[in-house]
Amino acid sequence: MTNRLEALEEWAAGLLGQLEPASRNKLARSIGQELRRSQQQRIIAQQNPDGSKYAPRKKRNLREKRGRVKRKVKMFQKLQMASFMRVHVDGNAISVGFTGRISWIAKVHQFGLNDRAERDAPKVTYERRELLGFTESDLALIRDSLLTHFT
Repeated sequence: MTNRLEALEEWAAGLLGQLEPASRNKLARSIGQELRRSQQQRIIAQQNPDGSKYAPRKKRNLREKRGRVKRKVKMFQKLQMASFMRVHVDGNAISVGFTGRISWIAKVHQFGLNDRAERDAPKVTYERRELLGFTESDLALIRDSLLTHFT
């Protein structure tokens, strides 16, 4: 995957060098927004970039819980919102990522780190669930966006 990304970068570098800065920023913003949409759709589908499903949540004994019981709620429903998943663009780079406290939560799940669910709760090792990453269709989306801009 990294070889394909590097090949795309080398191919696009010459074309992007010919653009004026304002035009380059406009193109980068549109590509960033399309990448964010594709990442959002993948999070909604609960899939890693390689196409596998996210590791399921741990089973809990819900009979002991009092009050309303939530059933089959998808993970990361709020993370997929545009207010949390931001696109940052400058003349040379595009980045799609999370902001604030949400960025730590996303990092813990992205890399499968240890964290506490609450302040005094025991530390738990979370399963690896890759929220952000390139798929083959994302690379094709970038290439097609560049080609349509230049034609």
